[in-house]
Amino acid sequence: MIFLLAGVIPLGLAMRETGAASLLSGLVVQTLGHWGPQAVLSGYFLLTTLLTAMISNQATAAILAALAIETATGMGVAARPFLMAVTFAASLSLITPWGYQTNTLIYGPGRFRFTDFTKIGAPLNVLFWILGTIFIPVFWPF
Repeated sequence: MIFLLAGVIPLGLAMRETGAASLLSGLVVQTLGHWGPQAVLSGYFLLTTLLTAMISNQATAAILAALAIETATGMGVAARPFLMAVTFAASLSLITPWGYQTNTLIYGPGRFRFTDFTKIGAPLNVLFWILGTIFIPVFWPF
């Protein structure tokens, strides 16, 4: 885990320095921006949730935080709501057994199947996606 983070944090910084974050955030704004910052925030929440299901939540947060900051700057709004969406969604590693260490830890001994995580985790992630989209801008306005 330490080596993963040691490699991913510089990746986020490199994305910002090379302009890759600007390019990718421009794509996000171009796709969702005409619906406003709340739609973009919702898109980041969903993207983070999906990436967290495949790779480590810390790695996902480190990569997408740079994009979220660049997006907020490009839209002329506060970055904090986007960063909150990324951090909250990154902590929702509920869909897969390898999304978070404790999921992996109980996967074998608990005799769980992959579908057990998906059946429970997917509805929970959708619920938190909706709640996050609604309430994050209330507590951290744009």
